[in-house]
Parts: sequence; structure tokens; C-alpha cells
Amino acid sequence: MEIVLPILIVLATVLAMEWAAWASHKYIMHGFGWGWHRDHHEPHENMLEKNDLYAIVGAVMSISMFALGSPWVMGADAWLPATWIGVGILFYGIIYTLVHDGLVHQRYFRWVPKKGYAKRLVQAHKLHHATIGKQGGVSFGFLFARDPASLKAELRRQREAGEAVVRESAGA
Repeated sequence: MEIVLPILIVLATVLAMEWAAWASHKYIMHGFGWGWHRDHHEPHENMLEKNDLYAIVGAVMSISMFALGSPWVMGADAWLPATWIGVGILFYGIIYTLVHDGLVHQRYFRWVPKKGYAKRLVQAHKLHHATIGKQGGVSFGFLFARDPASLKAELRRQREAGEAVVRESAGA
């Protein structure tokens, strides 16, 4: 029974990180943090992107939680649930790296899903990249993808309202 609470904390943290990633992607990366994120939306041949600096931010968050939960670092002031929060952030980072960088952008392996949720994730993220610049856009999350048809309709609405410049190849 001792393991149940840590597992729940890890799972809750992974879910909370998807919300945090959505919010930071929409309001930071496509806002004042665009300078780091821009090259992710532009074609290039570089192995690394400035956008990868956001992974370092996530690592610092995880390491900080490990430190807060460590009696060796914090002594008697250690907050032990922080360790499990750190594990959840680490797991989210691993999932993000495999799904977003690996599956969607094919930075580590080549596999194009033909059906199922993996295909939906890829389609949703490709529609995220359908806008030019930081304005507008859809699908700011990484693990939960809305129906591509609804995302296309939203892109079409944004284009017609002048809220976003949408690439013609996006089909919106």
C-alpha cells in the first residue's frame, strides 16, 4: 500500500505536466518566448534547435523537485512528495521526447502511423505547424489531440477572422 500514493503522485504529475505544457506552449512559446521556439516552426537542417532549451527548463524543474524531496540536500526540511513529482516531470519529459520529437518530428526514428491515436497525434501536431508565425494556431498540447477535422475548422475560422496566417498546404 505504501507504493500507491507515490504512483498516484507520479500519474497526477504527468497529467498536470500536459496542462502545464499546453499553457506554456500557447502563452510562453507562442508569446514572449517565441525567440526560442521560432526555429521549431521553420525548416532547418540543424540537429538541435533553440527550442530544445525548453527541455532544459523541464529538466531543471524535475531536478529541483528531486532536490526538495531529498533529505541529503534539504535535511529535515525535505518534502518527500517532491521526489515523486520530480519522477512525474521526468516521465513526462521522456514521453514528450519520444512522442513529439521522435514520432511527430521524426528526429530519432522513422515511423509514420497509419491509424489509431498515434496517427491522430501526428495529424494534430502537423496542423499546429500549419500557421506561419506565432499568431493563432491549434493543438498546443502534446499528448492529447483533438479531432483533426475540428482543428481544421478552427484554423479556417482563424484565417477568415484574420487571426492567423495559415499555410495553403494545411487544407484549412
